[in-house]
Amino acid sequence: MGLPRICLVRLNFPDRGLKDIPTETREQLELADLACRVKPGARIAIGAGSRGIDKIDIIVRAVVDYWKEHGAQPFIFPAMGTHGGATAEGQAAVLAHYGIDEARMGCPIVSSLEVVSLGKTPEGIETFVDRHAYESDGIFLVNRVKWHTDFEGKVESGLCKMAAIGMGKFAGARQYHAFGHRIGLDVVVKSVYQHLIPCGKLLGGLAILEDAYHQAAQVAALPVASLMEREAELLERVKSWAGRIPGKELDLLIVDQMGKNISGTGMDTKTINRSMYGEANCYSTAPSIDRVFCREMHPLSYGNAIGVGLADVVKDRLVSQIDWEATFVNCLTACTPRGIKTPVHFPEDRQCIERIGGTTGRLNLEDLTIAWISNTNELARLAVSENLLPELTRNPLVEVVSEPFELPFDENGNLPMLREVFARHGAGAGRPVVA
Repeated sequence: MGLPRICLVRLNFPDRGLKDIPTETREQLELADLACRVKPGARIAIGAGSRGIDKIDIIVRAVVDYWKEHGAQPFIFPAMGTHGGATAEGQAAVLAHYGIDEARMGCPIVSSLEVVSLGKTPEGIETFVDRHAYESDGIFLVNRVKWHTDFEGKVESGLCKMAAIGMGKFAGARQYHAFGHRIGLDVVVKSVYQHLIPCGKLLGGLAILEDAYHQAAQVAALPVASLMEREAELLERVKSWAGRIPGKELDLLIVDQMGKNISGTGMDTKTINRSMYGEANCYSTAPSIDRVFCREMHPLSYGNAIGVGLADVVKDRLVSQIDWEATFVNCLTACTPRGIKTPVHFPEDRQCIERIGGTTGRLNLEDLTIAWISNTNELARLAVSENLLPELTRNPLVEVVSEPFELPFDENGNLPMLREVFARHGAGAGRPVVA
């Protein structure tokens, strides 16, 4: 069957990337004067998570060095719920793959699922904290601030959520998501976070903001007294920086890779316009997308395929990569069973595209409107079907960087990764526009 030709496109988002991340991190920490709250020799628990945050190892090392220089004894703990298979060893391994280990950080990594209960919130939510963090002299968190894939609120994914859910480990995650299913996760995050404050352990956190190129673009040290208010302001800023897939409507979105390291839901719901609760095209942040085809899982997802059910079709390869136990633990704890429904799957890319393309209402597959991305974090380079160019080229951010060409299937009916296609055409990543 005939398919439309495609063109390579670059989206020239503003480049907000920090040039000297360690210096900027140090300056922000000094401005917040967090060390004045602790005595010399204090044991400081630094919480780090499981997302693929830009330069996270460099940032965490700068935080470790700050506390050391002020006479403290820092250690790092995984502030994760069900990630890493909900095991202490798995969570330490996740951090290590991001370059966060004892040798490179210059301090211990203390990974455990043991927790301390701090009682219940007014809503009846039992609140938990990592035991080693609670027994320290102070807790300092490091996390990216961004929109959440499951809810909208004044604070979404960031330091408050890490404090409320990540620090509660697996025991907390089960409680919080169960209540979130009934009263809303945004209510749970705020309630649990506010219940944590009186224990006096939380010193604050370092917020990381990324630009549309997934670069660390701002770091801000937030003392606990103003953390929630400041995080809400930073969330609005980073939402205004977000990359978007251009256009109003797509018949098919091709995604090379999904994974827990890319998004908490494998693919960012507000990019592919799907909800983990079953709704489609419910967000204004993305085009109306009729069908989603996901090709494989990123290795740093460790087999966790939460969000695979957001796709309409996948390759057999992706299904073979799934660690069902890790996936069940995450998805069922999060109370989102729709997220692990196995889509229809075929062995070849061509089969997947042709079979699912026939369900879009297009009588001729050559009329399909298609966009192709590497993953939902990388939106600056994409391929689009030639028939979308009249609409997209009206967008000043869009730069067409190739002539139209046929989808590059090999003799087995499979596509290369989009990054390889850009390299073959000499299109590169392009130079971001200076903000």
